[in-house]
Amino acid sequence: MAAEPNLIKNANLARVREQEFVYLFTGSLKKLFEAMSITRQIPKQAGYALKAYKATGTLQNGNVAEGDIIPLSLYETEPVDFGEIVLKKWRKATSAEAIIEKGYDQAVTMTTDKMLSDVQKGIRSDFFTFLATGTGEAGGESFQATLANAWAQLEILFEDDTVSAVHFMNPLDVAEYLGTANITTQNAFGMKYVEDFLGLGKTFFNSSVPKGKIYSTAAENLIAYYIPANGADLDEAFSFTTDETGYIGIHEAPDYTNMTASDTVISGIKLMAERIDGVVVGTIGG
Repeated sequence: MAAEPNLIKNANLARVREQEFVYLFTGSLKKLFEAMSITRQIPKQAGYALKAYKATGTLQNGNVAEGDIIPLSLYETEPVDFGEIVLKKWRKATSAEAIIEKGYDQAVTMTTDKMLSDVQKGIRSDFFTFLATGTGEAGGESFQATLANAWAQLEILFEDDTVSAVHFMNPLDVAEYLGTANITTQNAFGMKYVEDFLGLGKTFFNSSVPKGKIYSTAAENLIAYYIPANGADLDEAFSFTTDETGYIGIHEAPDYTNMTASDTVISGIKLMAERIDGVVVGTIGG
């Protein structure tokens, strides 16, 4: 006898779980982009590399005598290499015995949620590793002094532009201040942040930032470059559940060769700065 129409099958439930995974990740990432004011989210296209150019040159003296030839101001454009972006891949498998012992929700769904959290943590960690390569420098005896000096360096570096400062620091460096100050924190992508901290810009707190360091840059200097899970020709060969952004993809399937429920996750997101000289590394006590 054939199954009834509209019968909810395990495959339908798997699809729902995949969609929830994508929704949670993408929603959290979008909130982070909004909090950081990242407006440039650039998807990689197959066969193309992301390049930017910066203009360099010298403006000649504009005091030209009557009848004299006006000297040329020579400007050139130089390519900025962003480096290659990497598609990261993760997989986990839950055995049939674990499902029988603990039930499906605990054995599979809870581990998938933990996997999501770890993927987010990896993206944050990679971002802070990149910020550590900033060539700007600032220092101060306290975190307040270091933050103020980092902000001042940004004002100098971007003096020709109207920019919004963003800072990243370890919560341990500001624990004493946060314990007595009346501030309102918000959350985005596993990070707490304050909209206008000490009047110096938006500040994010995360343990992935080394204690004693503050990373500062302009929000307009930040770029999100990513390999879309639903593009870059990946969809020609693979089937992942994702959304219109393609920030992350997941595929859940049973493997009957060893009786496991397998989850494969892919994501290739690189948060970076267009100008590395526009990233200031502050050293507290330095």
